[in-house]
Amino acid sequence: MFLSLFANLEDKHLEYIPYMKIIRFSHESEEGYGIIAGNTVKVLCGTPFPDPVVTELCLNLEEVTILAPCEPSKIIAMGLNYHSHAREMDLKIPNSPLTFLKPPTSVIGHEARIIYPSSSARVDYEGELAVVIKKPAWSVSQEKAYDYVLGYSCFNDVTARDLQQQDSQWTRAKGFDTFAALGPWIETDLEPGNLVIETWLNNQIKQQGNTSDLIYSIPEIIHFISNVMTLMPGDVIATGTPAGIGPMKPGDCVEVKIQGIGTLRNYVVTNGYQGYS
Repeated sequence: MFLSLFANLEDKHLEYIPYMKIIRFSHESEEGYGIIAGNTVKVLCGTPFPDPVVTELCLNLEEVTILAPCEPSKIIAMGLNYHSHAREMDLKIPNSPLTFLKPPTSVIGHEARIIYPSSSARVDYEGELAVVIKKPAWSVSQEKAYDYVLGYSCFNDVTARDLQQQDSQWTRAKGFDTFAALGPWIETDLEPGNLVIETWLNNQIKQQGNTSDLIYSIPEIIHFISNVMTLMPGDVIATGTPAGIGPMKPGDCVEVKIQGIGTLRNYVVTNGYQGYS
């Protein structure tokens, strides 16, 4: 992670910047974190956790490959957390947040491929707002919840719907490799309570909602989860999906667009499919 370059940087070359778009990237066989400044990536010193520190090293944005913006130890996802989604599924509002886990091996980034498993006959998109944790969080109060948030990203909680309906719990349906699309970056300068969230399939809008429709707010979610398990730096909370879920098929392009963040784009393929570079 550019350690040889960091070793030669003096303290005067380091700068803390509170608001930024943070990316994780690869460049010439090395990986690192940076912030986007126009067409430039300003390389961070190490990771952005808990606070990003910027060096004087800059790269051209076109010369880097954007990766998933963090490497979570776990992804905690919310089920049935939009009023609109509860109505479309004709389900009662849960008495407490409904959570499940997706493994870190399911994470992919912007422009990556979602692999359609041969064991499923229906794979769905679920566009969501992701919360990225910046420091260890245990038993956090709602009032202090945002102190533990680094920023926000787009998330696609890809789901094998037929397998979800077969199983009594959702590990298989939600846990396939490539079923947690995340990116393209972490936006730190954002108020998450009133954001338009959309999912597009092959340039046609399929989901359109607003985070003001969340059943459980982000502080409520962080409080609830952190009283069950410790949240670690880089962990991701997927906050649930609005109405409009539906199927994808190999060859499709799926995009999650969130106001104030940007667009996460992925391509659905079968194993061994070579249609995209």
